[in-house]
Amino acid sequence: MIGLEFYKMCGHGNDFVIVDNWSNQVGPADMPDLARAVCRPRFGVGADGMIFIEEGPPEVDFSWRFFNADGSEAEMCGNGGRCAARFAYETGIAPAQMSFMTLAGVIQAEVKPDSVKIQMTKPSEPDLECVLEVEGRSMKLCTINTGVPHAVTWVNDIEAAPVQALGRVIRFHPRFMPAGTNVDFVQVIERNQVAVRTYERGVENETLACGTGSIAAVLLSAVKGVVDSPTRVLTRSGEELLVHFTRTNGVFDNIYLEGRVRLVFAGRLGPDILT
Repeated sequence: MIGLEFYKMCGHGNDFVIVDNWSNQVGPADMPDLARAVCRPRFGVGADGMIFIEEGPPEVDFSWRFFNADGSEAEMCGNGGRCAARFAYETGIAPAQMSFMTLAGVIQAEVKPDSVKIQMTKPSEPDLECVLEVEGRSMKLCTINTGVPHAVTWVNDIEAAPVQALGRVIRFHPRFMPAGTNVDFVQVIERNQVAVRTYERGVENETLACGTGSIAAVLLSAVKGVVDSPTRVLTRSGEELLVHFTRTNGVFDNIYLEGRVRLVFAGRLGPDILT
């Protein structure tokens, strides 16, 4: 891995290390360990996840492998997908209008001058009556899979939400095992704005933004009849994502996540990255 070139990219505080792996410098067996080492704060580059850009089937511009900071592979990541799209565009791998393959299916994306817009996969049927026994009491949640699983709860004060403590308990609840779930705390501010804080599995902490979590929060809020499209999502980073959707006869379609992407720096891995 010595000398492997990487790019550090950020979408609303959700940060990723991206590697052009077109020529398969990193084999699949080495990806989990490398992701864990690279994503470690202070000891590595530091990131919420690591993305490997690879050659895909003929119908797409490229394929990706996405790994969380703990080395687990995830099906999809909204902000990671937006970062991957800009990376592919900036490096000449794909045009501004592109498609790429993920474990959640084919993703469409568009790189604009000031933002990246990505079409998300169709969500699962939401469960609006998920009741858990949590710390000795019953708690009602709504669940949905927006590429990865999410459990959503609404709060009156987003600042006071117990994201770390309660989020971790729900993430590891037997109801969601063995895969676990991401946990989103949502405050509806107005019909076109919500605030969201997310405890992310794989990172095992609150992140500054979560694309699939923003989608989950908005879609389930739409089911409750309290938001319309498009909805602005205030993330923990202080920046806003924009979620677009249509809903016909209760079915969601044309789901897009849009926002700014930062290419922060590029570098090469040193000889001690795995130690």
